[in-house]
Amino acid sequence: MADFSFQALANCSETKARVGVFYTPHGVVETPRFMPVGTLANVKTITPKQLQETGAQMVLSNTYHLHLQPGESIVGQAGGLHAFMGWQGPMLTDSGGFQVFSLSQMRKISEAGVVFRSPHGGEIINFTPELSIQIQNILGADVIMAFDECPPYPATRGEVQAACDRTYRWLERCIVAHNRPDQALFGIVQGGVHLDLRATAAEALAALNLPGYAIGGVSVGEPPELIAKIVAATTPLLPLDKPRYLMGVGTYREMAQAIASGIDLFDCVIPTRLARHGAALVQGERWNLKNAQFRADFTPLDATCPCYACQNFTRAYISHLVRSQEILAYTLLSIHNITELVGFTQKIRDSILSDRFATDFEDWLAPTDNS
Repeated sequence: MADFSFQALANCSETKARVGVFYTPHGVVETPRFMPVGTLANVKTITPKQLQETGAQMVLSNTYHLHLQPGESIVGQAGGLHAFMGWQGPMLTDSGGFQVFSLSQMRKISEAGVVFRSPHGGEIINFTPELSIQIQNILGADVIMAFDECPPYPATRGEVQAACDRTYRWLERCIVAHNRPDQALFGIVQGGVHLDLRATAAEALAALNLPGYAIGGVSVGEPPELIAKIVAATTPLLPLDKPRYLMGVGTYREMAQAIASGIDLFDCVIPTRLARHGAALVQGERWNLKNAQFRADFTPLDATCPCYACQNFTRAYISHLVRSQEILAYTLLSIHNITELVGFTQKIRDSILSDRFATDFEDWLAPTDNS
């Protein structure tokens, strides 16, 4: 694991926020950092070059989806995910666990793993911790995730406890199955909304001395204030010298509050999903470009934004593209929205370095709404 390390560079004097650098075989990730999601080995509607220009440093892909299409053997023959999709920076693959568990009508969980019917061809697939790691070893991302059981919200305490226990046993099997020293295996803390279960899980995972840790099972339906409470209670229990990743979170408020608790990395499909619905993120607000107010507005989306869309086009033009369902609309909005979220975490990073985070971002740290 010589190619992986995490170095904390600075801490906020008023919160648990920190600035760090995560070193990987494909480059460094400056934390805290938002990571765009490229489910099927692409961040929807934009090229790797455009993605690089947003300031993105680390990108996600999805084990489950790539297993179904095109299949990990194709990606392996191409030389791995980096070569296949033309992205040379750090990459992370999630285990497929969340996607498998979302197939609630089509799957059966046992100690061995999860058996489900493929939504593509209908064939039966037996997804085990070992298979998830085998696929991820072939895909070749820098960071791979343990296969975990993600309980739904709401769930009974007994169901959450059983999922926690099984997640730990599956993690042990993932560790045994993992055989590539140039890939870092992260464990995932589950525990639902039960802080004591979260604490027990975090302490058990920390004892395994993994190269990094994630908090999973949030953003599955809980109210934002509950997510903040879970993250605030769980994050400090994870090792200080390892990166901490909050899975599936990407709003301004959620990220700011999680950073205040000590989280380093985030991912979410929000920027490209909103783009495909004709929406822009502008300084934390969501704008629907179909609205009449934008039809003759010849100013940029955000005059302070350095992205290609804001530097070259007007709200009126992008509104026209959205109304016309032109693909360029989704490209420009994706470029802007990713730049916006990456830039937000970069601004927080700068504010921690100057120890102004608690002051400069106090509006986002206040638990008033879920924007």
